[in-house]
Amino acid sequence: MVRGALVALLVLEPDIDVVAEVAFGTGILPAAMEHRPDVAVIDIDLPGKDGLTAAAELHEQLPNCRTLILTSLGRPGTLRRALAAKVGGFLLKDAPPDKLASAIRDVSIGRRVVDSDLALAAWDTADCPLTGREIEVLRMAADGANAVDIASRLYLSAGTVRNYLTTAVTKLNARNRVDAIRIAKESGWL
Repeated sequence: MVRGALVALLVLEPDIDVVAEVAFGTGILPAAMEHRPDVAVIDIDLPGKDGLTAAAELHEQLPNCRTLILTSLGRPGTLRRALAAKVGGFLLKDAPPDKLASAIRDVSIGRRVVDSDLALAAWDTADCPLTGREIEVLRMAADGANAVDIASRLYLSAGTVRNYLTTAVTKLNARNRVDAIRIAKESGWL
């Protein structure tokens, strides 16, 4: 419903053509490869593959396609992850429609667009203490995978996976794995 409303609003803009829409993160790269858009407007929280992963893939495989991330997750850590994925813009979903259209225009010509309140919050927030591997293992645990499943997917031993989880719990000063996942999600690191 939200995607349909955004498409309906953007179709009203005389200089913006919507060439495709997809419901799942896994459909973003194939649709972009087929239609070659100037800008991909991507929700950060998608089934199948999250928007930041899809944006990073687009940046790598279709570098002329710029990305604008829409999110309801206005967290500094999420913004930092988006910038690390080389997105062109990061906008909150509750922004006014004219701000979205303007952001698409700016991103299409190579300007960076970032919600100003979120940018200030990110500036004042500490960096993520976790390594990339610790985040990856914690993300898989958050999706319900156990240590053996994670080990199998990442070609590690189950003991190594448990060590990564323990280190993440310690670094985040969490009570346990579930608490570490909560802290990392609230901080925008997952």
